[in-house]
Amino acid sequence: MEEPRTAAATDAVAAVDAAAAVSLPEATGAVQATGSVQAAGSLQAANPGDSTGPGKAVGGRRSLGPVALVVAGGLSVQFGAAIAVLLMPRTGALGIVSLRLALAAIVLLAVCRPALRGHSRADWGTVIAFGAAMAAMNCLFYQAADRIPLGAAVTLEVIGPLALSVIVSRRLVNLLWAGLALGGVLLLSGGGFDRLDPLGAAYALGAGVMWATYIVFSARTGRRFPQADGLALAMAVGALLALPLGIVESGSKLLVPSTLGLALAVALMSSVLPYTLELLALRRLPAPTFAVLMSLEPAIAATAGFLVLHQALSATDALAIALVIVASMGAVRTQIGRGTPKPAPKAAPTPTRESARDEVR
Repeated sequence: MEEPRTAAATDAVAAVDAAAAVSLPEATGAVQATGSVQAAGSLQAANPGDSTGPGKAVGGRRSLGPVALVVAGGLSVQFGAAIAVLLMPRTGALGIVSLRLALAAIVLLAVCRPALRGHSRADWGTVIAFGAAMAAMNCLFYQAADRIPLGAAVTLEVIGPLALSVIVSRRLVNLLWAGLALGGVLLLSGGGFDRLDPLGAAYALGAGVMWATYIVFSARTGRRFPQADGLALAMAVGALLALPLGIVESGSKLLVPSTLGLALAVALMSSVLPYTLELLALRRLPAPTFAVLMSLEPAIAATAGFLVLHQALSATDALAIALVIVASMGAVRTQIGRGTPKPAPKAAPTPTRESARDEVR
């Protein structure tokens, strides 16, 4: 599965970040496990509500570049998930999870080369919790995707971070967005989950719960580890936890060369590539704009399911997904409006070499 990358997830991270300013050392700042929410969070933590500086979206053609990168990242994640579903007859759901996490961990460890020394017990405890949440989230999501359409699975999963956003923000208006999302979920299920596979729907909702947990621990990891080191270590932990399950389910089938090749493609498409694209985009795109673009993830997932897996959507399903997308976008905009202070007029500081270097960063 793709790691937290929707608007609701980014909103939840921003809300956790606001709470962290009071008491919690857990606002985002880590490079997200697939990366994007932590990347957005780190920008918001550095410049809350800021739309100026290097992250400012400029008009015209230049603004299309980062938007294209975000959309490309979303396409990569969801089409990677669709390829993973195609692999499930060969490896099983747990088999593809173990391969994807293991291969992504190898790539990230090779690129990041995180230091293993100099970390406290609390640091390692946070990374282990982060990796465990990652493994559980992916296992539950792929079990869901094996039983229900990909678009429905992603839509149900989004409820987890959206609920976290509503709980943390404590704003009454967010109850409206939560109700709208719930209406979409009920519409998607036809009033009961018997239209979908009940177990598959339960797995997707469980993945959403683990997604919310993942967001919290990814934020804490980002505060404790530099750059993508925490992500790489957590990915390795997740791989170690998931690999025994994949071996039990599929055994030597995991070592078939063609399966390994496709699994590597899934790992790159669902983790490494989207993280890279979105991190590049966030250097030129405000985190709020990024968050709204991420709201399109369920629709992209439904498209990938249709094109790759031939999973057709009814008009009711499309409306249900649209309701959840609107709810996610509304929750993000509400949180952003709350957290964006009006800047007080002040004299421009005298430029220095250090401040100029910081601006470039």
